[in-house]
Amino acid sequence: MASVRVKEWTKKKLREIRNAESHSSYDSVIKTLLKDHKLAKYADEDSHTAIGESPQSQDTDSDKAFADLTVLAELTGSHDDVLFLWCPNCGNELVHLTVTQLIGLSVFEMECQRCLTHLDSQAIVAIELRYPIEQKMIEGQLQADLKSCVMDYWDRTLKAETTETVETEPSAARLVWQFDQYHKQFDWDWPTDIPTVSFVPGVTYSNTATDERIEAVEAITENRNAMDSYKIRRYTADGDVISDRLDSSTLVDWIVNRELVVTEQSIETTELTT
Repeated sequence: MASVRVKEWTKKKLREIRNAESHSSYDSVIKTLLKDHKLAKYADEDSHTAIGESPQSQDTDSDKAFADLTVLAELTGSHDDVLFLWCPNCGNELVHLTVTQLIGLSVFEMECQRCLTHLDSQAIVAIELRYPIEQKMIEGQLQADLKSCVMDYWDRTLKAETTETVETEPSAARLVWQFDQYHKQFDWDWPTDIPTVSFVPGVTYSNTATDERIEAVEAITENRNAMDSYKIRRYTADGDVISDRLDSSTLVDWIVNRELVVTEQSIETTELTT
């Protein structure tokens, strides 16, 4: 696919909109601008729309895993003017909102009163009125859907970072760190069919680009707002085990490029011998 060339002024304006409205990517910014243009066109052309009728503004991206579950960061509106915000960690309802217009959130943070997890728009799940909450709770499926919705959003958001034509390295590294923190805090086992967003000691990964198996042993740095570097074990095709160090920048690249998949989850990690 050909790259789209834009001038520095345009890049600056896109960056300002992204930061102000907490978009997950520049692709999200452009989609929103195109959607606003489309809504404005309909408003001009459709003179038969009933007064007070709400536009169907919810993002209908066919790539989403669920039609009626949306991570708050990519939410633009509601079909039914009512949203329920839920914690994906424990399945607790945080709050329900009445929405009467398009949504643009620059900052949204909330602590779950059940599990005391501090959440922001990258993890809170908005549930549409049409989603059968009570039925899913009875069937024991709500927690699984919340978890799958968040995992799907994280995966799609990082995939979008690899296709950006505007410089996004700082934002990509920040996203990887943020998703890694949430994943470890939620203590979720990551599925083997989705590239991982985290690097957890005691877990063995496969690099799909190199066919190399790597075991995360322990973090060797303590960065407050960035990914750590790690002691690792590399497993060669000949059966050798090599002790090594994985720097944070390489790890971020692997995760953003969706190259790491989980191959084995371990209960605990033994000490790395030198």
